[in-house]
Parts: sequence; C-alpha cells; structure tokens
Amino acid sequence: MVDLEQSLVTSSETVGLVVNPRSGTDVRRAVAAAGAVTVEDKVNVVRRVVLGAREAGINRFVVHPDTHRIVQRATETMRGLDLNWLDHGLTFTEEDTVTAVAAMRDLGCGVVVVLGGDGTNRAAARGWPDLVVVPLSTGTNNAFPVLAEATVAGAAAGHVARGVGRAASEEGSVMHRAMVVRVRPDGASEPDDLALIDAVAVDDPFLGSFELFEPANLRLVVLSRAEPSAVGFSGVGGLVEPVAPDEDAGLLLRFGSVDACEKVVRGPTAPGHYADLGLTEVRRLVPGEEVAVDGPLLLAFDGERKRRLTAGERVHLSVVRDGPWVVDVPAVMAQVAADGSYLSFSASP
Repeated sequence: MVDLEQSLVTSSETVGLVVNPRSGTDVRRAVAAAGAVTVEDKVNVVRRVVLGAREAGINRFVVHPDTHRIVQRATETMRGLDLNWLDHGLTFTEEDTVTAVAAMRDLGCGVVVVLGGDGTNRAAARGWPDLVVVPLSTGTNNAFPVLAEATVAGAAAGHVARGVGRAASEEGSVMHRAMVVRVRPDGASEPDDLALIDAVAVDDPFLGSFELFEPANLRLVVLSRAEPSAVGFSGVGGLVEPVAPDEDAGLLLRFGSVDACEKVVRGPTAPGHYADLGLTEVRRLVPGEEVAVDGPLLLAFDGERKRRLTAGERVHLSVVRDGPWVVDVPAVMAQVAADGSYLSFSASP
C-alpha cells in the first residue's frame, strides 16, 4: 500500500471512492422484494466511474480497502492509475465509511463518489459535513443517491474535482446543499446525529432487528424530502404531502392505529412492500423548527435502527439545509459541453 502521508500531495484534483460491499444485500431481499446488488455489479460500476473520471483528466484516487477487493478488481487491467490506499483497521461497521471519508477530506479530495444507499451516504456525511459527493445507488433505500450512468457520473466527479462549478454559492452552480434531519439530544453529553432522508420514532424493543417496521409500532417520522416517486418513508410522505429536495421545508407525519385514524395512506415502506399507515398529523416543517421526541422509543435513521431512548430521554428533530453538497451530474456535463471540452477540430485542408 502507498503511504499517503509521504506520497500524496494534497490536491483538489483527487477523487475519493467509497464502496460499501454490504449495501444492497440486507434482509429486505427476504422479507420484502428488494433487488440484489452483487459484488460483480459494484466492480463494474467502479470500473466505469474510474474510466469516466480519467476522461475528465483525473488520475489520482483515494480509496479504502474492503474484503471483496472491489476497487482492485475494477482497476486491475488499468495502467498508470495513481491509487492511494487508506490504511486503517476495518471494523466492518459504518464507522469504516466515517473514518475513510474524514481521511479523504484531510488528504484533499475534491469530490467523493459513494456507492451505497441512504445509510452509506449518511455515514459519509458524518465523516465530512461539508462533503462534495456524487452518490450512486447501490443500496436498498436509495432516496438520497442519484440515478446516473456510472461512466458519466465518474466524468462529472472528475470535472468537479478539477474545478468545474466549485463556486457553490454562485447562481448556476452544479451542486446543491442537501436538506437533512438534525438530531439534537437534550443531554449535553450526548452527541448530535443526523439523517439524510428520514428519522423515524418506533415503539420497537429490538435495536438490532432486521425486520421491516411494523406499522402498529410507528410513532412519527421527520422527512427532509417527501417524493411520490421514492420508496420508503420519503415515498410514503410524498403520497400525502410532497416536498421536493430543493424546497426549504421538511415534513412531519405522526402515526396512529389504522382503525382509529380518519386518514390512512397506503405506501411503499420498502421495495416491493406496501403497508397501510394511519395518520394523526401531517405538517410541513420550516427550517430549524424542532419536533420533540420522548422515550422510551427507538430511533431509526435512513432505514436503520440506530438509537434507543430510555424513559425520560428526549431528542429534538429538525430539518436544516446544511448537509453534503450533492453534485448535479447533468448540470456538470451540460456546462462542460457548453465549454466545448470534448470537442476538437482538425486543421482545414
């Protein structure tokens, strides 16, 4: 492995690669109808991302190892690549992504391509709050990742790493800052947390359960976006009160018994799985408006059970536009096309 501290010159012309080898493989293939994303699929996606980035002029990548050797297999036939491997111990949890992305920040990556779902991107955002990211869907919950062909996504990442659209505050920027759900505990000693798409409060005794959420146990969800075309709680909310990703708003849904609620929504709580959910409250949230959640309850962030609140504990959930900077792949490619970056002209005879 390359010793990064000695060999890598900090430069924005570097792309980070994060590949979650376990994304797209959880139990929802058994208890719902989610499709599988194989290791071979991820190898192919990484290969196309790297080839696209190279066409944009990027040859330096920072990557972290995984037990399936996905990046190695994707790039083993490529010559002249400058692959810089992070060398830290693996815990085989989301903390590997947190640590890797924090290191990519410190080593000057201009953009990070993340292969995974909402949970993987949440971990990446924990590692680098101001992350510039191209999130590619290879997970189960894919409300946050973009749908883009990997070759073109890699090219867009390369162009952004080389400076295209990096003045993010300017009108016409090729990236936007994501709205996220912030989690603020009452206790000063408890760390803050976040969800990129949804924070769900559920009356469930099992933190480590891999089962789908039982509708009768749901208490509330705070959403950073609610899209009718999405799957998961974003899709459920979108069927009730749509909130687009570019809106400065969030959505609160409170749940009750289907039999006792006047309003019931039937929505796709997981890929291939619909459920009836009784609604006691539907309300848009303005940025920064806090919703108190009291224990005993379980909190799930972006589809994964993460935090148990005991009796007497309270957290506050709010939607704020201070998440990662998400690259708009079509906007990047439109800008470089307008600049003629891919055109060449032969001399007139």
